[in-house]
Amino acid sequence: MEALRSYLDQFALTFIPLFVALDAVGNLPIVLGLIERLQPAERGRVIRQAMVTGLGIGLLFVAVGNAVFLLLGIKDYDFLIAGGIVILVLATSEVVLGEKKSAETQGGGMIGVVPIGTPLLVGPAVLTTLLILIQRYAMVVVLASFLLNLAISWLIFHQSVRISAFLGPGGMKAVAKVFGLLLAAIAVKMIREGIIGILGVMS
Repeated sequence: MEALRSYLDQFALTFIPLFVALDAVGNLPIVLGLIERLQPAERGRVIRQAMVTGLGIGLLFVAVGNAVFLLLGIKDYDFLIAGGIVILVLATSEVVLGEKKSAETQGGGMIGVVPIGTPLLVGPAVLTTLLILIQRYAMVVVLASFLLNLAISWLIFHQSVRISAFLGPGGMKAVAKVFGLLLAAIAVKMIREGIIGILGVMS
């Protein structure tokens, strides 16, 4: 029973940061702008392509993350601070400047791969969060949280037209700002824990 409770606690602690970092609702206006002129069947294919791309990139980083840490001699506290700073910068640019990877959404071709699969769905914030989480929690829990978040993102993108019509332009912007603030708060928490960890080692 205690083991199950521990896994559930870890799941909550990994699911929420990934949910905020993926920010499927906040990305919805950009995704909708890219797929709204496509036929329903083509739209579904592009969304599936994006999910496969995001899954592949995320799993690759999870697989090589520990090896990279060992090779470079990076401790989890070091990455907490560095990753927290990166995520904080990304979140701040979104909340304050209203920039949400807009420069990277240009281009045609396989839009399910680029820019939807990456960097919109699985970008720097998600990859940094994944690398931090696998240093602190059970691998199976992190992977389960990542897969569930991808499934939720697929559902949101699949229903993008209906969700956009329901929330409206103002609602979409408000949701994006709220997610940006939550992501910034998570980044500050990471930096704080990293600093406390380093001070604990030094004392």
